[in-house]
Amino acid sequence: MVEELVTAGVALACTGTVYLMAAARVVKQYERGVVLRLGRLASEVRGPGFTMIVPIIDRMRKVNMQIVTMPVPAQEGITRDNVTVRVDAVVYFKVVDAADAVIRVEDYRFAVSQMAQTSLRSIIGKSELDDLLSNREKLNQGLELMMDSPAIGWGVTVDRVEIKDVSLPETMKRSMARQAEATRDRRARVINADAELQASRKLAEAAEAMSDQPAALQLRLLQTVVAVAAEKNSTLVLPFPVELLRFLERSGLQAQAQTAAAEAERDGVQWRAPKAPRAPRTAVEHGAEDSLPPELADLPPVEDLP
Repeated sequence: MVEELVTAGVALACTGTVYLMAAARVVKQYERGVVLRLGRLASEVRGPGFTMIVPIIDRMRKVNMQIVTMPVPAQEGITRDNVTVRVDAVVYFKVVDAADAVIRVEDYRFAVSQMAQTSLRSIIGKSELDDLLSNREKLNQGLELMMDSPAIGWGVTVDRVEIKDVSLPETMKRSMARQAEATRDRRARVINADAELQASRKLAEAAEAMSDQPAALQLRLLQTVVAVAAEKNSTLVLPFPVELLRFLERSGLQAQAQTAAAEAERDGVQWRAPKAPRAPRTAVEHGAEDSLPPELADLPPVEDLP
């Protein structure tokens, strides 16, 4: 009798141990347990820690509540300005309602991945190339709104969406490089032209100041000579001002006039200064001269009359 009781006690203890092992569950801090009892959702979601379920009758599914980082495969599309691009992104989302994530969608990870790809293609078609390259924050917000609306019904919330890279065709890269080079060249030319304009204005002011004081030009010439002589050059370049050439030319003409006057006075001939060249006569004047009578045509010009 005692042996039977001992045997029954051992069997009961073994059965209890097996039951405890089958019913015991441990839910981690970042997980939640969704229990389905005979196919129906239990009233509450099991929190972190030790919990018990009814073996065979209950089925518990653990749902990770951490933020999930999911890369979106590169999607190829055509922008609104007809440029073919490949864009990839990354999605950060998390489960906020474990029961909805298990009941309302078969696989919430796969559903979020597909929704991210379709939303990314839609954004590519609605955007221009300049927006994809320089205005990504606005596109990220648009992607987040497009994905967050249906994801709320799955017990999932999208934390943020980031566009990682935008791949352009090689022809488009070369065109953009040429455009950037032309823009930089235009800016350089505008800057050079502006510098030339400012320099010309300053030179005009300097020339106006030097015209009032002729000695300033000579001083400037001496300064230039000193600056050139300071260098270790075997050849010295001496600037020759045009005003000096004009002065020498005027002096030569005056000397020739004085010599001619002296020779004429010595020979007893009345010397007259050379006349300035007359302007060519027009056709009317030629016609008027041709129409004069013969006795008036041989008269000397008015300037030669006594």
